[in-house]
Amino acid sequence: MKYRVLAINPGSTSTKISVFDDDVSVFIETLRHKESEIAKFEGIIEQFEFRKELVIRALAEHNIKLTSLEAVVGRGGLVKSLSSGTYKINDKMKNDLSNPKLWGRIHASNLGAFIADSIAKEVNIPAYIVDPVTVDEFEEIARISGCPQIERKSLLHALNLRYCGYSIAEKMGKEFIKTNQIGVHLGGGISVAAIKQGKLVDVNNAVLGMGPFSPQRAGALPIGDLLEMAFSGKYSHQQMKKMFTKTGGLIAYLGTDNGGKIIKMIQAGDKKAKLVFDAMLYQISKEVGACATVLEGKVDAIFLTGGLVYNDYVIEHLKRRISFIADVHIIPGEKEMEALTQGVVRVLKGLERSKKYK
Repeated sequence: MKYRVLAINPGSTSTKISVFDDDVSVFIETLRHKESEIAKFEGIIEQFEFRKELVIRALAEHNIKLTSLEAVVGRGGLVKSLSSGTYKINDKMKNDLSNPKLWGRIHASNLGAFIADSIAKEVNIPAYIVDPVTVDEFEEIARISGCPQIERKSLLHALNLRYCGYSIAEKMGKEFIKTNQIGVHLGGGISVAAIKQGKLVDVNNAVLGMGPFSPQRAGALPIGDLLEMAFSGKYSHQQMKKMFTKTGGLIAYLGTDNGGKIIKMIQAGDKKAKLVFDAMLYQISKEVGACATVLEGKVDAIFLTGGLVYNDYVIEHLKRRISFIADVHIIPGEKEMEALTQGVVRVLKGLERSKKYK
């Protein structure tokens, strides 16, 4: 039996949807939202009915009846820290997703669970989330920061990393939970994760404060200089937060986060572009090396995934520095819709159990 699953992945100005029959794509579509439409709403959660209606309309345009679905899955969003897996949506989860105090903000992806649950209830089928960014499988030793008031936290591209980890394990003819891998997600933010026996046991904080700088984010910074900036009186808290998460990294140095454009700048002889871009790849390589020590050198595979991996320049430079550790596998782009769907299909087929959100 093939299982038909609707996946919903809201972004700040778009909602990506897909329908899969097991691992076969029926369609994938990105619904774009004008900023003027979004601006009408007081907050993100208030956009629920607006976005749900667009999803229902798109399904009708593709001749997909709700009664043909076996399940609906939404992007997890900023829920509490939890172990990886597929979670059935419940009221406790939706309450947490509505609470900005939990992570200091509400992300557009939080809407995924609301839309998925509402559509599923119309036809009495289950609704889930899979591997949200708050997946936390750190070993206790990884939580120690060097400052007792600050604990290292897990925040990463868990959805894409675990899906790719499953794919690489299958290629190797092994079970995912019996492999050690290093997963590298290269997008606007960068996650470099040590995956030990299928668990994401350590990772840089891909949003704010750790690891390599990225196209948009500043990454780890020298603490002394950071303190001087913070207390200089030149910047507010919000200005600095934006500087380090939205307009840092490649944007701050080169005015663009477009990897393809920067490669063309390098090919045209731009020495600054080459230095900065190579520095990012250098820092990524260092983080991979760090993850190899977490796994005590027992690394079955390294994989590179995300939008930047479409670039041969990126692949060649990273391989030169890290291929001595283990074979490097390339999975370009983000596989979020496939990952959401397959997380649910594994549950529907009895290969995994769904988890309860507490």
